Amino acid sequence: MSNSLYARPAAGLPGQMQLHTGRAVFTEAYALIPRGVMTDIVTSYLPHWNQTRAWVIARPMSGFAETFSQYIVEVAPGGGSMRPEPDAGAEGVLFVVEGQATLTLEGQTHLLHEGGYAFLPPGSGWSLHNKSTAPVRFHWVRKRYEAAEGIAAPTAFVTNEQDQPIRWMPGTSDRWGTTRFVEPDDLRHDMHVNIVTLEPGAVIPFEETHVMEHGLYVLEGKAVYRLNRDWVEVEPGDFMWLRAFCPQACYAGPERFRYLLYKDVNRHMKFLP
Repeated sequence: MSNSLYARPAAGLPGQMQLHTGRAVFTEAYALIPRGVMTDIVTSYLPHWNQTRAWVIARPMSGFAETFSQYIVEVAPGGGSMRPEPDAGAEGVLFVVEGQATLTLEGQTHLLHEGGYAFLPPGSGWSLHNKSTAPVRFHWVRKRYEAAEGIAAPTAFVTNEQDQPIRWMPGTSDRWGTTRFVEPDDLRHDMHVNIVTLEPGAVIPFEETHVMEHGLYVLEGKAVYRLNRDWVEVEPGDFMWLRAFCPQACYAGPERFRYLLYKDVNRHMKFLP
């Protein structure tokens, strides 16, 4: 049994005597995909990936969230891909929640352990393999990069979230903060994939209502989260998927609460044709 700090799908199937009453919901403003429904029968297989399966937890959908997709990928020992990304215009972020992966990115080889984070610019050459003896699981967030005239495309980088500081929000006594992997005013980037931390009992004390779409995957801890009109309980392994302008707020539980957060940023709003 892994002692990873981060939640990941348990896979398998529930017992036949389990009650058919759960927390999964899809509304006009948000979706909640609880950890208990991420079973073997909802995995997908990807072209040019060997000994690999993925839980697709977000995809662009007209009228809902349209900017990104998010997978939880599981690669068995000996598996991986030399041709992982089919779209030359896509950028991506990898975040490892269990095991280790060997990433070759623009000619450099990196060993990603738990907490490992890689930014993959559009058109970058990369491959990934599991050369260990245990499965590796990681998030893969993908977005079609939106270039801005006169601004260079972002460059690749690899780090580990445990080596990055938490930037605490002012006036919160270091109880609510964000681990940022790029600076907010770096206009090369049109998406952020960060980690939000709330200490026990901390709150997001107002209903954030903004243009950014969100994917929130709970890495550890429990909380009560405000999603549009509803307060919902969330726990490690749950995924929340929010369209633009969905109100949100949070009360953290008795332990540290952390989630991986996607949002689209730094670009003008497109007009429909």
